[in-house]
Amino acid sequence: MALTGIEGGAGKVVQGKAAQALIAECLAAYSNGSIDALYDLGVAFSTGSHGTNSDMIEAHKWFNIAASKGHEEAAWCRADVSEEMTAREIAEAQRRAREWLIEGHRKAA
Repeated sequence: MALTGIEGGAGKVVQGKAAQALIAECLAAYSNGSIDALYDLGVAFSTGSHGTNSDMIEAHKWFNIAASKGHEEAAWCRADVSEEMTAREIAEAQRRAREWLIEGHRKAA
């Protein structure tokens, strides 16, 4: 998954190589059964840590995916970041989460 730019609410948030490495690492951990890895991506994007720039749309997306997989704390964090987002941003985050989930099912099939 090559992620070089993310359309954020107020413009384009460009993520660097460290963010790409984190995403690859977390997705590898998830493919080995770690739902916490999806939650970790939400934390990184919500706080702008581990080489990422803060992006609430991406944070919501990853919290939403983790919550859909049963991660309880991710559901709480998704609600927290939602309070800082517009309805349009939340809709975009939900769209991205759906796309990611659908893409994953296609690859698994």
